[in-house]
Amino acid sequence: MHINIMEKVITIDGVSKQYKEQLVLDDITVSFEKGKIHGIIGRNGSGKTVLIKIICGFVHPDKGTVIVNGKKVGEDIDFPENMGIIIEAPGFLPTISAYKNLKYLASLRNTISDDEIRDSITLVGLDPNDKKHVGKYSLGMKQRLGIAQAIMENPDILLLDEPMNGLDKNGVSEIRTLLMKFKEEGKTIIIVSHNKEDIDSLCDTVHEMDAGKIRSKND
Repeated sequence: MHINIMEKVITIDGVSKQYKEQLVLDDITVSFEKGKIHGIIGRNGSGKTVLIKIICGFVHPDKGTVIVNGKKVGEDIDFPENMGIIIEAPGFLPTISAYKNLKYLASLRNTISDDEIRDSITLVGLDPNDKKHVGKYSLGMKQRLGIAQAIMENPDILLLDEPMNGLDKNGVSEIRTLLMKFKEEGKTIIIVSHNKEDIDSLCDTVHEMDAGKIRSKND
């Protein structure tokens, strides 16, 4: 099937989610097109991360549907294929190197080569030959490794929750350049961020979440 550049890769229709007495997501309907960088902004507690977890299939909505590449999450598929994710702080085994961490994670699916693992580490500005244990990494280095993990299988979709967290000015610039490169390759990227500069410099569409509701800021 020929994929149109304007194809809606992710469609969320009437999604609601409640935890105890709190309505975290309130009838969310939004779609994300292929080949664009989409921003989601909002204060802490506005529902941004829960929405991302529902797209991934990590959390199931109380109502509504999520369709990724034509498949209903939680029904046709448990977890969308070809998706790279950063949600909250990346977790790694602290007593082994960056390469060994990604090698271990890659072995669970066994779909990529050692060279592809090394390439992903290099792309984010780390050294795949560095033997330093990840437990001794700075927050910014761990964040770079988290991005390497998200991209190492060359996914078509990237869901990145605060991807610049812990990065210095140079690191932010490098990752912005990398994300723009991925966009040019036709990847669909969703960035959750509180940083207005990241959103303004990267995103083709911007959606604001507040008290579990979402609205487009592109109108």
